[in-house]
Amino acid sequence: MRQITSLFAHKVTAIIEPGLNKAQFLEELGLDSDAPINPSVMISDTEYYTFLENISRTEQSGHTLSLRAGNAMCCDDYGAFGLAWKSAASLRGSLTRAERYSRVLTNVSTYSVELSEKGAFAHLHREGNRRLGLRLSNEATVASIYTICKEVSTYPVELLAVYFRHQAPEVTHDHEEFFGCPVHFNTDRDALLIAHESLQNPNKVGDPTIVKFFDKHLEDELANIKDDSVLVYKVKTYLSQALSEGIPTISDVAEKLAMSGRTLQRKLSDQGITYQSVVDDARRELSERLLTNSNHSLADIAFLTGFSEQSSFNRAFKRWAGQTPRSYRLAAKSK
Repeated sequence: MRQITSLFAHKVTAIIEPGLNKAQFLEELGLDSDAPINPSVMISDTEYYTFLENISRTEQSGHTLSLRAGNAMCCDDYGAFGLAWKSAASLRGSLTRAERYSRVLTNVSTYSVELSEKGAFAHLHREGNRRLGLRLSNEATVASIYTICKEVSTYPVELLAVYFRHQAPEVTHDHEEFFGCPVHFNTDRDALLIAHESLQNPNKVGDPTIVKFFDKHLEDELANIKDDSVLVYKVKTYLSQALSEGIPTISDVAEKLAMSGRTLQRKLSDQGITYQSVVDDARRELSERLLTNSNHSLADIAFLTGFSEQSSFNRAFKRWAGQTPRSYRLAAKSK
């Protein structure tokens, strides 16, 4: 089961409009509004997405729920993860910790940093049907990354652009006002593009000794997490990024995950799945996402999902979805 820390639900209810029954929203998740907030208490991702949808549809200003939720976060809310983020020497170091230790907060998302000519992309990777709740959660997560970046950095954080994979909401000016830069929707990524200078700026309380202490603590927490479904998610995430250059071998993927091909094959086998089935799932999920959230031609989507010919893609997609890619796209756009 994919899970998210209950901390996020508590933070969301703390910022919802006055007059709404905060306790009721939490109780629907099985949470006690009077109990101390414990980030280690997890809730399922689907229940959390429904929770966000219910609140956004109830509020008068539901279109800004994700931004308000992200803005409400601070490092101390995240426990040891937040302290490791805050005590890193630079913002780049903080983001590197998100890459490594995000599993202590969720097994739904992963993070990566990608250098570019203009700056660096801080990527959020999360698969799943782009239902409203997941879209809100993605926006809140990206907003919270920006919020805690500003909290720890000695100097103002310069964002060059923000990207979301989902369609734009009806109102977008609040997003651009919050981030202070262009916000692009219906793209191929969920990410912040941060200027190089901001990544290199020192954090306010960066301390190598403290970093080492909290890294050890987080490593211990990671060691206690036994959910191997995260492994499948990481494999699919890498595959989705690499498919346009052809299907990577299991050894290629294993190398990216710092293990041998034999170890990766064994870990997948322990879950009753094969590498080929993960490849098929990655291609199917990527193709569905591109058909729904992009204007790429079918030939381009075939290429991006690792097919040399559109006809091969058409046959594979019909096997996966029971309909042609064109029919799937038309049905998705009509919803």
